[in-house]
Amino acid sequence: MGDLRGTHVPVLLQRCLELLAPALDAPARAGRDAIHVDATVGLGGHAEAVLAAHPRLVLVGLDRDPQALELARTRLRPYQDRTRLVHAVYDELPGVLDELGFPAIDGALFDLGVSSLQLDSVERGFAYAQDAPLDMRMDPGRGITAAEVVNTYSARELARVLREYGEERFASRIAAAIVRERAKAPITSSARLAELVRDSIPAATRRTGGHPAKRTFQALRIEVNGELAALRSALPAAIDALAPGGRVVVLSYHSLEDRITKQALAARARSSAPPGLPVEPPGTGPTLRLLTRGAEQATPAEVAANPRAASVRLRAAERITSTPQDRDPAAARERRRVKGLHQPGWTRPGSL
Repeated sequence: MGDLRGTHVPVLLQRCLELLAPALDAPARAGRDAIHVDATVGLGGHAEAVLAAHPRLVLVGLDRDPQALELARTRLRPYQDRTRLVHAVYDELPGVLDELGFPAIDGALFDLGVSSLQLDSVERGFAYAQDAPLDMRMDPGRGITAAEVVNTYSARELARVLREYGEERFASRIAAAIVRERAKAPITSSARLAELVRDSIPAATRRTGGHPAKRTFQALRIEVNGELAALRSALPAAIDALAPGGRVVVLSYHSLEDRITKQALAARARSSAPPGLPVEPPGTGPTLRLLTRGAEQATPAEVAANPRAASVRLRAAERITSTPQDRDPAAARERRRVKGLHQPGWTRPGSL
């Protein structure tokens, strides 16, 4: 596989460490190890920095990509006694925590979207600028490929995917062109699809906004990997798992991810009581405190050093209250077992 650390620069690393530090330092002062979840461990850049900064910390690293997990395992070998790497999608977090016996966590980091490894591995088919088989699965052993989507979805279904997940205003034109072209021969290569998309978009539009196939490839990747559905499930689960004072940090790379993150955090940062009540009923108060004003972006200096930081949006929040269920470890474990242990595709920790 090689060592890809030289090409992997963790996005907003120092800001992530700064935001997580209060939550990850507090357990050590209380005489216990902090539990931190890296929900998208990737090549282990953020994970390595967190482990180095906090000697009394146990890292739970999730990734659906077996190749990424193996590379992260090599990178994190100096910390192997404090590292638990699991082959799982982040919406399987409740089951992972239950299996590992962690009733609560102190920190969680989501670095969303496609990883450096996946973009740089030409054969995976994520990049529109290089020819490869149309795959785009983050876990090559699970799910449908992009080629299957392109060659089997109806024009209406394709247009919906491109419009919803790629925010592509020429979705119907592109979908119609795909259906016409695949009638001649299946579309199986990224270069052929990229050219087809380019030819479907008006010339005036192609001159601005980057590569014309960018939005189509994003949409197909999200559809193939079920990314938004997983995020809608995973973020509330991570918030539920946070101990009081625990923190969650989310790095998003397009507006759809950021919108889901914003809504999930905002919903917990305000009262759930009906407006107008003279007294707020117990259990309806906010459970999160937002740590960022809106979404933070990378500085021009970081973007210059790491172009993949150009589109990042960071949001973070802290757990400020606890419920009776949270204070009862047995109840917390049972709640996570019911919510996540039996999800499809669940893989036991330590399987890789």
